[in-house]
Amino acid sequence: MELKSNGIIGQSASLAGVFKILGKVAPTDSTVLVTGESGTGKELLVRALHAASPRADRPFVPVNCGAIPENLAESELFGYEEGSFTGAKKGGKIGKLEMAQGGTLFLDEIGEMPLFAQPKLLRILQEYELERIGSSKKIHLDIRIIAATNRDLAEMVDEGRFRSDLYYRINVINLELPPLRARRDDIIPLAENYLKKLKMKMNTPLTSISPEACEELLDYDWPGNIRQLQNVVEYAANL
Repeated sequence: MELKSNGIIGQSASLAGVFKILGKVAPTDSTVLVTGESGTGKELLVRALHAASPRADRPFVPVNCGAIPENLAESELFGYEEGSFTGAKKGGKIGKLEMAQGGTLFLDEIGEMPLFAQPKLLRILQEYELERIGSSKKIHLDIRIIAATNRDLAEMVDEGRFRSDLYYRINVINLELPPLRARRDDIIPLAENYLKKLKMKMNTPLTSISPEACEELLDYDWPGNIRQLQNVVEYAANL
């Protein structure tokens, strides 16, 4: 598998180690937990994992667990039948889990999932059967679940903010993306690649990164990781 697949740029040893594990787990249906700081490119890695799997031509359904209002979490994930609650749509609605049938369900920011919704997700991971809200009919699920977080889930478990049984169920394979400061060999290739993309979208006289600028980029620790590096390159391209 090429390190540049799905937009992932990198030649550092730490990233190569991640891809070595990815190549081994991609053909399986094991649940994967992708961890890493904000801005490290976790969703790109998840999409690369899906693209390298036997489910590549089936749906990839991302769910941002931190963006779903608590009162809608169950209906968004599990779906509902017509008339199951006030405001339910006529004919009901399928949830994200059913949308991913045959493919991959990506639970981004899994650490933000409300506690009350976690037992239902745990049951799905144990039985791979679903009941929509307001229904007693069981629906078999053929999906692979991949989760991602920038939170320390083990610490959240100790604090009672995340279920321990769900944590161990999703943490079968852990893929940890290293921060950009641990991938210094990738800083300049990432910056140059993003500059090329910007030149296709905007009229900028900036065509390359000077040796002096490269030294500055390499000397910085990038607490915001790749996302921050892209912001700096775009700032320079504009001004």
